[in-house]
Amino acid sequence: MRHAFPTRRLAIRRLTRAALIGALLSGAATAALAQAPVSTAPRSDAASASTDAKLEALQDEVEALKAQLQDLKASTVAEIKDVRSTATAKPPASVVIANGRPGIASSDGRFTANFHVVTQLDGAAYFQQSPGPTTTDLRRSGPAVGSNVGNVDLTHARQLKGGDVFRRARIGIDGAAFGDWDYRTLIELGGTGVEGAGQIYETWIQYSGLKPFKFRIGAFSPSLGLDDQASTSTMPFLERAAVTDIVRGLAAGDTRTAFQASAGGDRWLAAVAVTGRSIGVVNTGATVTFTSAGAPTAPVSAAIATAQSYGDQLGVTARLAGTPIKGSDYLVHVGVNASKVLSPPNTTGPAANGSTPLNAKVVAFSNTQEVRVDGTKLINTGNLNARSADTESVEFAAQKQNFLLQAEYSNLRIIRSDGFSSPTFKGYYVSGLWVLTGERRAYNTQTGAFDAVPVAKPFSLKTGDLGAWELGFRYSDINLNYHPGAGGAAPAADGIRGGQERNTSVVLNWYPNSVVRFMVDYVHVDIDRLSPNAANFQTPAGAPIGQHYDVIGGRAQFAF
Repeated sequence: MRHAFPTRRLAIRRLTRAALIGALLSGAATAALAQAPVSTAPRSDAASASTDAKLEALQDEVEALKAQLQDLKASTVAEIKDVRSTATAKPPASVVIANGRPGIASSDGRFTANFHVVTQLDGAAYFQQSPGPTTTDLRRSGPAVGSNVGNVDLTHARQLKGGDVFRRARIGIDGAAFGDWDYRTLIELGGTGVEGAGQIYETWIQYSGLKPFKFRIGAFSPSLGLDDQASTSTMPFLERAAVTDIVRGLAAGDTRTAFQASAGGDRWLAAVAVTGRSIGVVNTGATVTFTSAGAPTAPVSAAIATAQSYGDQLGVTARLAGTPIKGSDYLVHVGVNASKVLSPPNTTGPAANGSTPLNAKVVAFSNTQEVRVDGTKLINTGNLNARSADTESVEFAAQKQNFLLQAEYSNLRIIRSDGFSSPTFKGYYVSGLWVLTGERRAYNTQTGAFDAVPVAKPFSLKTGDLGAWELGFRYSDINLNYHPGAGGAAPAADGIRGGQERNTSVVLNWYPNSVVRFMVDYVHVDIDRLSPNAANFQTPAGAPIGQHYDVIGGRAQFAF
């Protein structure tokens, strides 16, 4: 790259030289005229010829000097243009930290790289009835065999574990390449109940050059609702509502391999995706498949290492959402979304005669409660032989200044392959948020969901500013019972006793600045469930195995 100042000095020197040459030309012409003899006497032919030769030589010299001057002018103009071009050229690649988020960008903005870190340290204290012997205290969480064996205490009723866990610990990078291509890769080290080994959480590429369309492929969470699309580092409660987690876990959700086509504008968003498995989750036959009467089938292997070789899940998702009503300080969001598993994962492979066993393809709905320091799942349908499964949901949100009301309602269904009727389940949540310091959550048209609270005045002891404060309330309800029958008796032939979970939450969020957040979330959990069978739950069939408890959870978060 040329430096402006040396080039400018060179141009000035050349201009000076041109001026001197011009002066010399003028002086030479004057001198030639002065040296010409002035005489009226007749000249000889020889003298006349000598004078003409001198004049022609002088004229040739003048013409040569003129040509040099033109060349010098042309090169000088070029140098001046180069100086000006250098002075107005775009700056080199820049490294910036925007609102606490580091990134690198090329001078033309066609190449970017943004670095991300999310750490969430959760702690919780559970307030529940002291455990008693299983003969009198019938609280349970799952069958005594299969994948939930760790959730059952055969001597006492299940107690939930207080303590702490790094709920999320992520590091990654995203950005753009060649202007039209977007990318992201995130690695997850956190977990539910206990931390896990590092695994890919998101990794995808997206073509965005055909406005307003976008095409994404990789592992990510396809668009499936308001609560679903809220970032885990910006959502107002410790966890998503129970119904949201169950719905998104069928054919969408975190780490799902997918291809998605989407389009949108300032007031609308549409997305359709074809989805596969969740990476890092092995489709095994670890859980027991229940018969219609609630008793287990023939013993199932504790783990089938080659399960995925028999076929991964195939599903589709779709969403249409928008803001038909919108003003300077208010908006109304409405939307619908749906998902369907076209082919559940094959967990056993073909039978000896080449046919597909009934229990080869299964679907189950379950949920870890809305504070996940303890990862126990207190509601669970168990594995159901299935040909397909689907969900349908409606979305609603209304925002006025610093107040936000949000709700979703979902219907879930499993199409069984064993001849029994297809069960349906329902769930919903309603939440309200009030930013006490006056800021308002921004609506993100790219995701059709709400982003974090902006911090107008970051916390500072010098200025006395307190950051941003937010108060929230949520009620959620998910019912995984289908023809459960009466208490004290076995369920109906096609009955499912997955349980009903109701949660009432109150949360207080403090945002000292844009990268730090502290949360305190109180949740009252009420589980209503009847025992599906005596053998697996160590209880009489139809006995109440639900429970209710209170939990106070907290989170310290650093995210950019």
